[in-house]
Amino acid sequence: MTTPQPQPAPAADDRTYEVRTFGCQMNVHDSERLSGLLEAAGLTKSGPETSTADVVVFNTCAVRENADNKLYGNLGILAPIKEKRPDMQIAVGGCLAQKDRETILAKAPWVDVVFGTHNVGSLPTLLERARHNNEAQLEILESLDVFPSTLPTKRDNVYAGWVSISVGCNNTCTFCIVPALRGKERDRRPGDILAEVQALVDDGAIEVTLLGQNVNSYGVEFGDRFAFGKLLRACGEIDGLERVRFTSPHPAAFTDDVIDAMAETPNAMPQLHMPLQSGSDKVLKDMRRSYRSKKFLGILDKVRERIPHAAITTDIIVGFPGETEEDFQATLDVVEASRFSSAFTFQYSKRPGTPAAELADQLPKAVVQERYERLVALQDRISAEENRKQVGRQVHVMVTAGSGRKSEETGRLSGRAEDQRLVHFSVPEGGQTPRPGDVVTVPVTAAAPFHLLADPAGVESYALRRTRAGDAWDRSQAESCGVPAQPAAAGGRGVSLGMPSIGVRS
Repeated sequence: MTTPQPQPAPAADDRTYEVRTFGCQMNVHDSERLSGLLEAAGLTKSGPETSTADVVVFNTCAVRENADNKLYGNLGILAPIKEKRPDMQIAVGGCLAQKDRETILAKAPWVDVVFGTHNVGSLPTLLERARHNNEAQLEILESLDVFPSTLPTKRDNVYAGWVSISVGCNNTCTFCIVPALRGKERDRRPGDILAEVQALVDDGAIEVTLLGQNVNSYGVEFGDRFAFGKLLRACGEIDGLERVRFTSPHPAAFTDDVIDAMAETPNAMPQLHMPLQSGSDKVLKDMRRSYRSKKFLGILDKVRERIPHAAITTDIIVGFPGETEEDFQATLDVVEASRFSSAFTFQYSKRPGTPAAELADQLPKAVVQERYERLVALQDRISAEENRKQVGRQVHVMVTAGSGRKSEETGRLSGRAEDQRLVHFSVPEGGQTPRPGDVVTVPVTAAAPFHLLADPAGVESYALRRTRAGDAWDRSQAESCGVPAQPAAAGGRGVSLGMPSIGVRS
C-alpha cells in the first residue's frame, strides 16, 4: 500500500473556502461576513463538486451541550484530510471558540486558527499569519474591535438579508452563556442600520430581518427606550422593502409601542418570535427571566388584538434544574393557552460558566426526556390545529431557493407566507413558474404540523408577481455561470457604505 503524498498548495487566487455554521441567526449572519471577508481576500466558495475546500471555517455555537461534540466530531473527520493536504487550513470561530480558546488547539492541534466573537474581521490576517509562520494562531478579544456590519458580506440569498441592530446582551439569564461570550449590548446608530437596509433593497432584497440578542431593548446604549418601535416604523418608509421581520425580543422589555409599530407599519410582517422558556413562575424566577407567565400571555393577547392573523413562535427549555412536575405542567398550560404556530423546544443542558450549572437540583436525563416528549407531542398537536385553520385562505408566498425533500416527487416549490409559515405549492398547468424572490398568491388546500400545502385547481386561483428580488436572482445565476448579467432595474444600484459592494451572488 502506497502512502499518499502531500498535494502541492494551490495558488492564493485559486484557493477555495467553505464556512460551516452551527447555531442561531446571528451565527448565520456572521457566516455571511466571514464569506465576504474570504472572498475579499481572493478565495472563491467551493462548489458541490469539491470534496473539501482549501480553507474550512467553523462558525460555532456554545448554547447547547452537543455543540462541543458536533465541532470536535467534525474536526476529527478533517484530521486525516489535513494530514494528506498540509496546506489546507482549518479555522474555528464563534461562541465556542470564545469559550474554549486554547482547549480547541489542545484537542485538535491540526487547527490553524482560533478566533472569537469580537474579532471576526481578523480571520484573513490570521490565516495568512498561520501560513507564513507555519504555526497555529489564537486571537480572542474581550471586546468588539469593529462593529461587524462594517465588514464585507456575501449574502446567502439575494432576495432577503439579515441586518444586525445590536450585538451582545445585558440580561443575566442563569442558563445562558451568550452575554459572557458576546459581551454587553452595543447598539448601532439608527442611520447606519437604515443605510444598510437601503443597500440591501438597492441590491434586490425585498425582505430584511433585524437581528439582536434582545432586539426590543435596542436604544438602551443611547438612552431611547422607544428606539426599536421607531426603527420598525422607519423601515416602513423604505421604498421597495416589502417584508420586515425581527428576532428575538425579550418579554420583559416588550412594550405596547412596539406592538403598535408592528400593527401600523405596512411591511412589518404578522409574525412574532417570543421566547417563553418556561410557563412556571418559579422556574422563570430561577432563570432570572424578569417576567411571569401572566405578563407573557398578556403580551400575546395584545398582539393578537392588534394583529389578528399573527403567527407566534417561541423557545422553551425543558428540565431546568429544580423543575418539578407541577412546574412542567404550568409550562404545558401556558403552551396550550398560547397557541404557538411552532416552538423550538430544548432539553436543558448544563453549560459550564453559567449560574444554572452550579444549581444542586440537576434533573435525571430520563425525566427530562419524558417531559420533552410530552411537550413536543402537545406542540405538534397545536401546530397541526393552527395550520388547519389556514386551509381555504389565500396566502402571499415569497418563493425561496430551497426545496423540500419531496419536491422532485411532488413537483412543488416552496416559500414563506407573510406570517413565516412554510408553504409547499404547485404551479397549475398554464401557470408561469416563479423565480426565487418572486411572490405567488395561492389558496391553502391542506395542512400538516410543520407546513402548509397549496395546490391551485387552475390558473384562475394562481397569481404570480415578478419582483425586483426575482430579477436579482436571475442576475446572480447569470453571473455564477459566467454570463453577462442584465442591467439592474432602476434603483438597483449598489451602495458601498464605505466597504466592498454587497454582491448579489448567492
